[in-house]
Amino acid sequence: MKIGDDWFTKTMLTSTLSRNEKLSSQMGTTNSEFANLFTSVLNEMMNGDASSSIQPTFPSFIENMTFTNENSNMGMDSFASNSTESLRFQSMGAEKINQVLGGKLKGMGEAFIQAGQRYNVDPALLAAIAQHETGNGTSKAANVKNNIAGMMGKNGLRSYTSIEESIMDMARNISKNYLGMGLTTISKIAGKYAPVGAVNDPTNLNNHWVTGVSKFFGQLKA
Repeated sequence: MKIGDDWFTKTMLTSTLSRNEKLSSQMGTTNSEFANLFTSVLNEMMNGDASSSIQPTFPSFIENMTFTNENSNMGMDSFASNSTESLRFQSMGAEKINQVLGGKLKGMGEAFIQAGQRYNVDPALLAAIAQHETGNGTSKAANVKNNIAGMMGKNGLRSYTSIEESIMDMARNISKNYLGMGLTTISKIAGKYAPVGAVNDPTNLNNHWVTGVSKFFGQLKA
């Protein structure tokens, strides 16, 4: 059976799209196109002999695509759950955030939502970072300096007049210097926000940043 080198990539992409009716509609395709494609291909694979030649017909928007090694992995990247689009602002209730906040963060759900709206950052991401950075509101930085995100100044950890001010400053920083700079996932944010081996991290706590933030983020998005 002879098929094109990019047949598998096109087939997997078509399969992905066929499971997403909304995306199919936006692209101007129909479920029947996908059903007909896979029916014909599977029949040929099961009934044809080794010398048969298949010329599958793909929806036009897929047929005209050029596939390279770079975009052959598009399935993992394009549909990642914590892509930059998903880390931008998404509406959620303050009550849900407040259920998991403790210490100096207790009752700050609305503050995270307001900061997220202002700077177009998912409140769940902001809350998750704050929870990890402060041990869910119990750190010395949070209690003494109202610093809930490990934000640094010229003289070390910044001091804030309130927790709300610290939350707003973190949202500004994440939006401008991380999401706005193309750092599109929690792991990419970590590479700049909490780099492993940083001079100011002698106990290697940054090793746990991605795991910790992702855990809290997942709880809020559940």
